[in-house]
Amino acid sequence: MRRRPFLTSAAIAAASLAAGPLLAHANTASTAAKRPEDLPMNDGKYKRYRPAYRYGYGCAIALGDMRRTISNADAQALMKAAWDAGIRYFDTSPWYGLGLSERRVGYFLSPQERQSYVLSSKSGRLLKPEVGFSHDNWQGVNNFNYTYDYSASATRRSVEDSLQRMGVPSLDVVFIHDLSPDNKDLGEGWKERFEQAKKGAMPELVKMREEGLIKGWGMGVNTLEPSLGAIEASDPDIILQACQYSLIQHADAVERLFPVCRERDVSLVIGSPLNSGYLAGNDYFNYSKDIPKGMAEKRAQAQALAKKHGTDLRTVGLHFCNAPDVVSAIIPGGSTPEQIRQNVASMSATVPAAFWREAKQQGLIHEDAPVPA
Repeated sequence: MRRRPFLTSAAIAAASLAAGPLLAHANTASTAAKRPEDLPMNDGKYKRYRPAYRYGYGCAIALGDMRRTISNADAQALMKAAWDAGIRYFDTSPWYGLGLSERRVGYFLSPQERQSYVLSSKSGRLLKPEVGFSHDNWQGVNNFNYTYDYSASATRRSVEDSLQRMGVPSLDVVFIHDLSPDNKDLGEGWKERFEQAKKGAMPELVKMREEGLIKGWGMGVNTLEPSLGAIEASDPDIILQACQYSLIQHADAVERLFPVCRERDVSLVIGSPLNSGYLAGNDYFNYSKDIPKGMAEKRAQAQALAKKHGTDLRTVGLHFCNAPDVVSAIIPGGSTPEQIRQNVASMSATVPAAFWREAKQQGLIHEDAPVPA
């Protein structure tokens, strides 16, 4: 079967498929659920696609079993906690748990009305069955290995595979994943792969957008170079920029990325807005136990200032990342239902204007970094 007919017809039938016998469907929205509109929204005035919901849930660490193994029941409890808290934007990837995150996300979302949520996933890695395969990034045995392929055909196949794994009829956004110098698998070879993507994945995603199969596409990376390169080389709508914009680490994005995004009308989804939990008190910084020099001091400085103004580090960190005009969404994670609820509560709180003034006076925040009004 040709790729396009699959995506426009057969994929719709996949919406009725369960993603596996995880548990009985007790995951419909609670009557006590918080309304999605109680969380930050985009107003729809933009020419390019932006998700309706400015606040999402990143489904890598917990749902992909990055740091610990959780049961499928616990994974569904996380999804339900997010849904009941009003979250309607979910970001996943074939890479997260080598298919595990997508299966868990899809199992929860497949019974929901498709127009009631925003869903993004990624391309760049194709999964293939391999009994007993495991990877250091993910706990347990995954039973799926992977290959990198940023060609046009592989990109379309990746979207097909994601739809089938999740049992949903469509994706809103596709991000070209981990095509970046920090990817240890690629090393300096990322540049050659980027050239492949310029001729393959990028024009193919533009075509899929024009066909109406997706609403937008961009890069999903942890460094700035691939994002800037894609904006120069092609026509992305939205970029998932992780590990580059947070309360204590943002100067490069403000100086180099934001001006280009404004010029080209490209918006940003901010991944790891709390530095993968570091600003919430975890010992990991951007997915690593290696804490860069000066970050512990910056965290302590920000924490003391937040306390002085009657707020907390999580709250100021999330509000800071949500403030820029070029940002269309932020997607913190959350490894427990309580963490998810705490993050949502932070987004509903107000940070005193005096905090932002003093943070800039102290040099904690770049002078050109936007802050909430």
